[in-house]
Amino acid sequence: MRKILALFLSLAILVGTTMPAFAATGEGNIDGGGGNMGNGNSSSYWNPGMDGVRVTVINAESHAIVTTPVDLTNKSPSTGIIHFGKVCKLTYNSGRTLSPVVGGYSYRNPSQSLPRIISSGSYPASIDAIRSYFTDEQVIRSLAGYVGMNFDTLINGDYKIVIEPIAYLNYDGQQFAMTATEAALYDQVVSGDLRYWMGSLTHQNLPLAIFLEEADLGYPAWSGSTTSKASNEQIISSLGIGIVRFNDELEPPDVNEFDYEYRVDTDVITSVEVSGGQSDPDNPVTVQFVIEGSTYTVSNVYYPDGDSQLVWVKWHTPDEPCVCTIQVRVLGGGTAQSTITANIVDLDGNDPPNPVADDRNDTFTLADIPEKEEVSSASWGIWSPWWQENWVWVENWEKCWHTDRWTDSEGKSHTDRWYHWVDNGWWEDQGWWEFDYNAYTASLTATMVITPDNLSPTASSSALKSGYGIQQSVTASVSTTQSSAVTAAQNAVTYFPEFNYEGFWRLLDRSISGKRSTFAFKDNPYSTYNRPTHFTPIWYPDGSYTPYTWLLDCWTPAGMLSLNLTDALRISGDLWEDWHIAPAT
Repeated sequence: MRKILALFLSLAILVGTTMPAFAATGEGNIDGGGGNMGNGNSSSYWNPGMDGVRVTVINAESHAIVTTPVDLTNKSPSTGIIHFGKVCKLTYNSGRTLSPVVGGYSYRNPSQSLPRIISSGSYPASIDAIRSYFTDEQVIRSLAGYVGMNFDTLINGDYKIVIEPIAYLNYDGQQFAMTATEAALYDQVVSGDLRYWMGSLTHQNLPLAIFLEEADLGYPAWSGSTTSKASNEQIISSLGIGIVRFNDELEPPDVNEFDYEYRVDTDVITSVEVSGGQSDPDNPVTVQFVIEGSTYTVSNVYYPDGDSQLVWVKWHTPDEPCVCTIQVRVLGGGTAQSTITANIVDLDGNDPPNPVADDRNDTFTLADIPEKEEVSSASWGIWSPWWQENWVWVENWEKCWHTDRWTDSEGKSHTDRWYHWVDNGWWEDQGWWEFDYNAYTASLTATMVITPDNLSPTASSSALKSGYGIQQSVTASVSTTQSSAVTAAQNAVTYFPEFNYEGFWRLLDRSISGKRSTFAFKDNPYSTYNRPTHFTPIWYPDGSYTPYTWLLDCWTPAGMLSLNLTDALRISGDLWEDWHIAPAT
């Protein structure tokens, strides 16, 4: 008997310490939660224990469904129950709609009874028992038989088993069988009525009965609540699915490496490059991005064989800093990066301290002006397929029979049959898909202007005394040939020479209209008149005073555009020179 792989999950039973090495097969990427069931009514209710699972075998590489799903349960649900056919979660996420069926429901009672799948207040389910059951070799052998696959083929690493919890419930006086995904989709059909009456089951204990500990097959690891109701979108995108795989343990992601860094409260664009085979209207590719519980779908992604297509989604980042894991699913044959990690940071909160009149910095030396990443233009494109006609005559030669009847001189009748060949063919368009590449561009331009605060009594347009304030304006504009795919510049951060352009900075106030942005200092709490100003330090030496601004967060499908900006004023003297001390009268 072979030993396949030990369970790697943190809550899994350690194979080999308490049982023979052959007792477990595969790795169970399964976790679960739930809570108290709450109440339904006389026509909408669920009896604890009326549960089961849907089992589907998936090709590990292409994510194609290779067997008809099978429903397993310890119970004997009515064959006249309302159900939605044998449809896997992956199929629904590919665009399949619900199709209710009355009667004809089929299921199997497994030879090894299922553990309790769905928790209720009095009868909690054990995720350890569920995980152990679906990684047991004898159970996997039985599942192979149920779906019509050879056991050795099933576990050779090319396939994965998708497990979905099923509830058998009464809703509005009718008996239903539904997976968590079907419950969420059906709730959308009935405008939230299912959640209203049965939400503790359909939107809590059913979807939270089984979910992923690790991202797999394009579905994210669930990091939300395990004791409260989930939304339809969360269930459809992330819950009610467990996966058994038969290959090596997935390498854990390095949490110190990020694919993107975004700022809070910002419109951003996330892109992936899809390739593999050819995608055309006969064989289209669809890409789904699962971000913060929402699924964004990009359909009709096309590209020629041997090439690729950039696919992107525009979304708005949260208001608070976080690390966001974005799952990417490619449906229809292409391949792309499946997980994107975005670090979302807040640039606010590092304003300079309150300057005072007796500040000193006798060791100050001027630092070099920094240069952060600068990309002023970007280009990308979209493949557009068109049909190249190629009409070909398809031969279809057939015999055309003829019959001659005649009578000879003796009065005998004769029949002769003969034929000739006739081409009953047809014209057939045996054309192919050609592709045009539509190129797009975007470019970012900006200006930065520093001026003395107009309350500085002795300042000129280009000079002021140290200790007085300055004001700033940044104007940015984006030119693009695909406006819908580009954002305006949304953030600007100014650094100052007195801090060696580090440690402290000011995040500027922004105002955006279309693709034009303007930025200025925020009101300074240390300003007597609450003005949008930055005070130069009184100790700053005479000479050039050059703030530096990094303009950023102009997002395109090809990445972020950003610019380094500077402007300068001349410091000459200090504000003490404007004070006059006179004797009291």
